[in-house]
Amino acid sequence: RCRNSFAQNMLPFHSSKSAECVRFDMTPHKDSLNATSLERILPDELSANEATGSETLRLHLERYQFAKQNLVPGTLLDLACGVGYGTSLLCDDPRITRAVGVDISAAAVEYANRRYSRERVSYVCSEALKYLPAEQFDNIVSLETIEHVDDPKGLFSHLVSLLAPGGRLIASVPITPSVDANPHHKSNFSINGFSRMGGSFSLRCITRLCQVQPFSPLAVALKTEARTASLRRGLPSFYLRHPSHLLLRIWSTLRHGFVNKYITLVWEK
Repeated sequence: RCRNSFAQNMLPFHSSKSAECVRFDMTPHKDSLNATSLERILPDELSANEATGSETLRLHLERYQFAKQNLVPGTLLDLACGVGYGTSLLCDDPRITRAVGVDISAAAVEYANRRYSRERVSYVCSEALKYLPAEQFDNIVSLETIEHVDDPKGLFSHLVSLLAPGGRLIASVPITPSVDANPHHKSNFSINGFSRMGGSFSLRCITRLCQVQPFSPLAVALKTEARTASLRRGLPSFYLRHPSHLLLRIWSTLRHGFVNKYITLVWEK
């Protein structure tokens, strides 16, 4: 089902009248899309039959389909939308009156404007905590975002502040160790720890999606897949400086095997 929905949503949209890109920090910097980066998925450029390629895209699309099934009527914010394929998919729901995709990357927003622009969707370039719209949203989706920031609870608090009463917040994180292998990840999460984050803001958990992604340790070690090139370099040195991460990796491997696990939670305000 996810692959079928992927095919349906890869069709280009030619209307760009609702697209916009506004820089909030106003700091000039070079920004380009890298199809081999672990942090950016470009569906048109992924390698097939790789855990970090088309299999990762399948998991992302499954999350977006799950989010779509749990939306309430009204407006929608997709925070850290990347190149916009998920925002466009969510807006297939006719109950969504307006959708905004926000991403820190100007290049990603420009790509979204060209590739996934459509009626009722706009794309904005902004840092997450600097995005301060004039109104709250009925739905907020932020997938694989919170593990990237130094203050995950601060970002979560900001998301809650942007959510209208009765609205739904849908977010996902890895729940197996990722900080050691991915240099862009700042926090590791467990199911219970992530669930408690919503409870600390008096949100009610509605439902959840659990996902498992097997991977080849040999492919990771040898970096034979295109997107593994951006895995952390000097991992042994990292473990020497942070032995707790090595112990966590060993414990997770003994318990779960060579898999990545993810949780997507739906909360209601």
